Formats: sequence, structure tokens, C-alpha cells
Amino acid sequence: MKRNSLSSFSVSLWLLFTAVMLQAVESAKGKYARMLFNELFEDYSNALRPVEDTDKVLNVTLQITLSQIKDMDERNQILSAYLWIRQSWYDAYLKWDKEKYDGLDSIRIPSNLVWRPDIVLYNKADDDFSEPVNTNVVLRYDGKITWDAPAITKSSCVVDVSYFPFDSQQCNLTFGSWTYNGNQVDIINSLDSGDLSDFVEDVEWEIHGMPAVKNVITYGCCSEPYPDVTFTLILKRKSSFYIFNLLLPCILISFLAPLGFYLPADSGEKVSLGVTVLLALTVFQLMVAEIMPPSENVPLIGKYYIATMTMITASTALTIIIMNLHHCGSEAKPVPQWARVVILDYMSKIFFVYDVGENCTSPKREKEEERKLEGDDGCQKRHKEVRSHLSNRNDDCDLKEKLSGNLNKSYGVHGENVRETINCCSCYKMLIKNIEYIANCVRDHKANRAKGIEWKKVAKVMDRFFMWIFFIMVFFMSVLIIGKAA
Repeated sequence: MKRNSLSSFSVSLWLLFTAVMLQAVESAKGKYARMLFNELFEDYSNALRPVEDTDKVLNVTLQITLSQIKDMDERNQILSAYLWIRQSWYDAYLKWDKEKYDGLDSIRIPSNLVWRPDIVLYNKADDDFSEPVNTNVVLRYDGKITWDAPAITKSSCVVDVSYFPFDSQQCNLTFGSWTYNGNQVDIINSLDSGDLSDFVEDVEWEIHGMPAVKNVITYGCCSEPYPDVTFTLILKRKSSFYIFNLLLPCILISFLAPLGFYLPADSGEKVSLGVTVLLALTVFQLMVAEIMPPSENVPLIGKYYIATMTMITASTALTIIIMNLHHCGSEAKPVPQWARVVILDYMSKIFFVYDVGENCTSPKREKEEERKLEGDDGCQKRHKEVRSHLSNRNDDCDLKEKLSGNLNKSYGVHGENVRETINCCSCYKMLIKNIEYIANCVRDHKANRAKGIEWKKVAKVMDRFFMWIFFIMVFFMSVLIIGKAA
């Protein structure tokens, strides 16, 4: 027990001694850091370029780390991104011998105390012209200064929405010195591309690279060259959201439009269906127009909307024309011979269109039609029998009139039997005239009704024809937009 207590006591003493020594070292380093700071910045000026020879070029190494894409405003063509900007250079007046300061090799001081290169984003599209964030810089004993500063940049980006929502964009971030030319400050990109190791995945865009290119440009105002480093951010849009919310509803609505030709003409809903579909597509078109910039490049989905709306407008106009054909009455001209041959004989068989009121799956109705035809044949037979009987009676009346006239002439007989015979014959004549008038009316009515039925069948065949035509058009339009996107 005594040995255990002694060992624990010795460990605690050793820990206490170590803590005191570390505190003494830290206090010593703090003392040397204060001495170093006072000596370095006693005669230092952050207003001048820190080179011993003014003709010497100061090299600034630039590195950009993309952390997050905050927003891509396609309408205003502005990219908002969260960047980490690292700049490093050598200051000829901020060096020391670390052995004189107890091995102190680096200190961290506010960035506004040292000279900083005025590297800015050339294609900045922000109204706020504030200065960079005043973070600390790391100063090494050999004069190397490293400045890491976060920044939320808004840069102009030329957005091409021709293939929206299956588009790719390339946005440039150009960094360069605003006042120093290439003979004074030269910019060197530390990597061949931007650093994407800390990128936070975006819900709308995929990053396919961020290559960096150094450019040396001579502007018209000055003869000196001005170097800059351009980072090209390659973005690919994630189109799932727009497929399910803009494209798929349009495809479904466009496939619904040709079904207006399948509606019965007597339902009164054919034209209203086309108008409703047209209004629905107009709403989706306005939603796309609010997102896209007002440019000459019409997006792919916008072209699809316009083509679909044009098709629906044409289908509604054709529906109105076909409705007029359907409601042609007895006063209309008969169906032309070419239409009777092409439409009623051939096209009706191709599109499986039967007579108005018929259906290919209703054999009972066919039997009823056969019974009606048989009933019509019986009525016609009875009508013929009545007419033959009445004509025979008429002939008998003519004979009786002739006989009665001969008797009257020969014998001068005037009796009631002769008058009754004459009255009976006149009644039969009137009855025959009335029956013939009714038969003619029925015949004319059937002819007019048959003419109207023919026009209705023509309208029905044309409905089926245009329904399949528009279905094929919608299908090929959908395949075409998917093919262009791929």
C-alpha cells in the first residue's frame, strides 16, 4: 500500500512539473513574439510594395477553394459562390532569425498591418464594394506571408438555356490585380484547377471540374501587361426536379389532347377539353418564362410547350370543323362521291369505324337492326298489297261507272245503288292519294335521314383519323426532346 501511494504521488509531482514548464515556455514564447512584433513593425509601412528593388517583380501565389454554390440566378445571369481565397507572397522587410527569438518561426497578426496585393474579382456582379475580410495572416521567419480569407462572391455568368432543363453551364471567375501591372505584381496559380476537396454537394448542380488558366492581357488604356487567373466552373444541372414538375405534366397533358377527337360529338365537351388543355399548358409556359432570362435562345422545354400548344390549337380548330360536318342536316348537300369512296368505304374499315350508333361488340344491336329491316320489308309488302287491292277496287269502280253510264243511257235508270257505287269509288281514290302522299313523305324523310347519317359517319371517321395522327405527333415530339437532351 505504501509503495502504491508513493508511486501515485511521484506521478502527480511529475505532471505538475510538466505543466509549470509548459506554462513557462509559453510565457517565454509570448515574450519573444511581443519583442519580435515591436521590432518588425517599428519602421514598417504597409503602403508600399515590399521589395528591396523596385524593378523586381513580386510573385503572388493564388489558390481558390470552392466550398459551396449558394445560388445560380439564370434570369439575371449571376452566380453566387462561397470561396476560400488563399494568397501567399514574400515580404522582404518582415524577416528574422528564429534562433534569436527562441526558435519562434511564425506569428499570426492582423492582415491590415502588412502590405496586401489588391487582387479582386474582375467579373464581380455585386453592388457591395466592401473590402476583403480582415482575417489574420501567417507570417513566417523567411518573410513568407499566407493570407486565407473567406468570401461570398457574386460573379456574372453567361447562361445558355437552350437545352434547359438538361443544360450545362460554364462560369468564369477571373482574379487579377486592379492597379499593379505584370511588371510589378505577377500572379501564379498554385494548382492547375480550383480545389474541390471541401465542396458541399449542391441540390441543383453537379460540379464537373474547375480548371484554372493564366492570362496576360494588354488593355487599350495601358501598354503594360496585366496578368490574371481565370477559374472556369463547369456545372451540370440535375434535371430530376424539372422533369417531374414541368416536363412530365406537359407530356401527360399533350397525350390527353388527342382524346378530344374520341369524345362523342353530341356530348358537347370536345371543344371545351381542347381549350382546358391549352390553358393548362399556358400556365406551365408562364412558369418556365419566369425562370429563364429574356434572351433569344428559347429553352428546349419552351419549344416543346410551344409545339404542343400549336398542336392543341390545330386540334381544337379541326374539332370545330368536324362538329360542323357532324351537325349537317337534311338541308345539306349529299356526301360527294370521292368522300363516299375514300372515307366511308376505305378509311372507315382501316380505323374500325362503324355506322353511327353501332359498336363492334354489340351483336344484339345488329339483330335489332335485322328485325327492323325485316319489319320494313313486311310493311313494304303490305303497302304493295294494299295498293294492288285498292287499284283493283279502283278498276272495279271504273267498270261500274261505265256500266252505270250505259244503263242510264240505255234504260234511263236512276237508282240509289248507282250513287252508292260512285261515292264508294271516289272514297277509294282519295284514300289512294293520301297513302301515296304519306309514302312519299316517309321516303323523303328516310332519304334525308340517310344523308345526315352519312355526314355523321364522315365526321366520325375524320375524328378517328386525326386522333391517331395527333397521337403519333405527340409521341415523336416527346421522343425528339428526349433525344436532343441526351
